[in-house]
Amino acid sequence: MEENLLTKEKIEFYRENGFVQVDDVITQEELIELRTHLEEVMKTSNGLSIQTDTKGGAYYRVLNQRVNTWRDHGGMAKFVFNPRFSNLALQLTGSNGIRLFHDQALLKMPGDSKPTPWHQDFPYWPMNKDVAEKTISIWIALDDVDENNGCMMFLPKSQKAGQLKPINLAEPESLLEYVKDTDLENKKPVVVKMKAGSCTFHNGLTFHYAFANNTNKPRRAFVMIFMPDGTTYNNKPHPITSELGLEKDSLLKGGMFPLLSQN
Repeated sequence: MEENLLTKEKIEFYRENGFVQVDDVITQEELIELRTHLEEVMKTSNGLSIQTDTKGGAYYRVLNQRVNTWRDHGGMAKFVFNPRFSNLALQLTGSNGIRLFHDQALLKMPGDSKPTPWHQDFPYWPMNKDVAEKTISIWIALDDVDENNGCMMFLPKSQKAGQLKPINLAEPESLLEYVKDTDLENKKPVVVKMKAGSCTFHNGLTFHYAFANNTNKPRRAFVMIFMPDGTTYNNKPHPITSELGLEKDSLLKGGMFPLLSQN
């Protein structure tokens, strides 16, 4: 299926702008299945996945986030390890091999919802900087998304700014404050509305934002974060790597970071 999803134009657009939309990355049947699995795994307690905040917390108002759902639910693992998604990442990045960093369920809850401020992903990850431009996330919409319920917005070409500081996502802080008086200040953000079952890919350095959810239902998305084979650990504390006893500059590989696709 992945052979028909990416055109040469889409690959070139991604490499130039740091993001790309790919429609119908999963079928309607897969969409129903993934929604069911996600609902089940979000009810898991005392499992191996990581719940980043609980109801009532400041970050929960931004995102109800569960990391590494594949460790608790075989149905989620079925999607995470499906080479369709890592093969697309391989084509977009031009890497020789693609490994999983982690997956995450991302729900913007109804009610007291806050936007996700402008940020880059890479500064939060415990990876040495040499792979930054080859890191990539797939963000699959499990509901139709627009500005009213938390769709994404990207700043084209912002990946070329390099790594900036990690933003506090639960506080009123924005990465755009750090690119004033540069070419990026005048770039026009692109709002990406999508039908459920479609996705975006974005570079780990690309500036992105998600609107608040002003509806009465959760906005559901499923994300897989991929890194190139050969990525090394920068010794930065992270919930996933903290349990592994890694030494600085050691390879991120093995059962927690499996090789999913290679040329």
